[in-house]
Amino acid sequence: MDKNKFSELKNGVQEIIDLIASKNGREANNKLVEVSEELDELLDHAEEDEELIEISKYQVLLNQLQQRIILLDGQL
Repeated sequence: MDKNKFSELKNGVQEIIDLIASKNGREANNKLVEVSEELDELLDHAEEDEELIEISKYQVLLNQLQQRIILLDGQL
């Protein structure tokens, strides 16, 4: 698996976190959708257990970020 793809995911997740911190729920949600689609693409092509483990970590993290965005939208 291309380590560069996981680096791109990491950068996308950081951007989501930054958007949440700046209370920009709409943009954070849009970025979350984008990163989720990239993750799904990686999952479709994953062949090794290590890749699946790394992908599952990102899935859990994205789910947690989605919950945070929902809470953020409720506060606005």
